[in-house]
Amino acid sequence: MSRPLVLFTDTTDLDPQPGRALLEAAGCDTMLAALPVRAGEPQVVPEGAEHAVALVVGYARIDTALLDRLPSVRCIATMSAGFDMVDVAEARRRGIWVINLVDAATEEVAAHALTLMLALERDLRGSLAVTAAGGWTDDVRSVPRRLSTLALGLFGYGRIARRLAQIAVPTFGAVIAHDPFVNAADGDVELVTREQLLARSDVLSLHLPLVPETAGAVDAAALAAMRPGASLINVSRGELVDAEALRAALASGALRGAALDVLDGEPPAGDDPLRTEPRALVTPHVAFLSDGSLQHYTLDPARNVLEWLRTGRLDGVVVEGEAAAPLL
Repeated sequence: MSRPLVLFTDTTDLDPQPGRALLEAAGCDTMLAALPVRAGEPQVVPEGAEHAVALVVGYARIDTALLDRLPSVRCIATMSAGFDMVDVAEARRRGIWVINLVDAATEEVAAHALTLMLALERDLRGSLAVTAAGGWTDDVRSVPRRLSTLALGLFGYGRIARRLAQIAVPTFGAVIAHDPFVNAADGDVELVTREQLLARSDVLSLHLPLVPETAGAVDAAALAAMRPGASLINVSRGELVDAEALRAALASGALRGAALDVLDGEPPAGDDPLRTEPRALVTPHVAFLSDGSLQHYTLDPARNVLEWLRTGRLDGVVVEGEAAAPLL
């Protein structure tokens, strides 16, 4: 039996070497490409990549044109919980298995979301600026809101939102959530409609996957429907938020502030207005990051591919492909 080829489609901020080493030790060949992230950029496929049976994907666009050039691919494993870079309809049509990472950084992202909302509500940046300028208490101009009087709203109620709820319930006055695919909440969390979520949340935290139905979900109309003086937290995907509408809401004071770990188009341009917006806190897409999560991100996609190679199928997938004979 020949050694199956696994193509790592692109280099991200994650080191591909541990995953490649795991696969090669198990009897696979691997190859690293530099496929484009944005649509319309030329797809330079390395010689020999057409023999790949599986892909490990960072941010590269996996579309019809690419799959036409990689006719042997039957399994796609993403290095993230998001899978919006993969044309899942085309993968389904071709019988290709697609699997994402489901629990690599739940704890980390929930903790980062809470960190952002506390820093925003307590005006941590403003207080640090006062100290750095030589000032002290009398120089502070912002008066934070008491957290126990605020309602935290969770837009989406999957694993990360549930974990955030667990650590936020003792801090906030109420925790409410909206998710059209969830029928029951946990503990002290109240499920509400989308309209109620926007109207009642003092702090709105986004926990939605990026799919065509959710792109731009927080647009000018949604921001206008939010409680005056509310704040927005986004640790999910930048494309969920209409950036122009967000900047307008911040400039007008309709929003108290925004704390974002993701932006639409990453990395953003050096002169992106949100980088320096005084009412916004922006971190560089690091919510997932910890020493523990990195082990999962670098190894779990390769482990998923190995499972498919050894069994011809996978559980917990985004797309269930066609069962096949094991290749290892």
